[in-house]
Amino acid sequence: MEAQNINIDQIHLKREKSDFPKAKITNSKSAASYARQFYGDDITMYESFFIILLNRANITTGFVKISQGGVCSTVVDPLIVAKYAIQTLSKSIILVHNHPGGNLKPSEQDKNITTKIKKGLILFDCSVMDHIILTNDDFFSFNDRGINF
Repeated sequence: MEAQNINIDQIHLKREKSDFPKAKITNSKSAASYARQFYGDDITMYESFFIILLNRANITTGFVKISQGGVCSTVVDPLIVAKYAIQTLSKSIILVHNHPGGNLKPSEQDKNITTKIKKGLILFDCSVMDHIILTNDDFFSFNDRGINF
């Protein structure tokens, strides 16, 4: 395999102007409320995992759907999460996923993936601000419940 030479003059770091609706996230309730826009009637059908991207002032700069699965699980690749956090120069992110069955209790897999993502992003000075689990009627915040990840 032959190595490629990259011309450094062709690489540019530039933020594109966007009509993306921004919001200041001040607590878990505002994060959950903001995240509900990603879900419609499908919140009770299948599990989806998103990240909310934030700047230093906790103002949203975007959100990304990381995965969509079945009725009781979805696969989350920490490398994909890190890619978007780094690419957008985010200072923090909020992990969000839903439990279609209505159970707010985080699973061991939920806790493990949160820990794995948090440890990976530390290297890039990006933090995981919270992990929110949504159901049709309520939400669960890892931070509010004192779950250290």
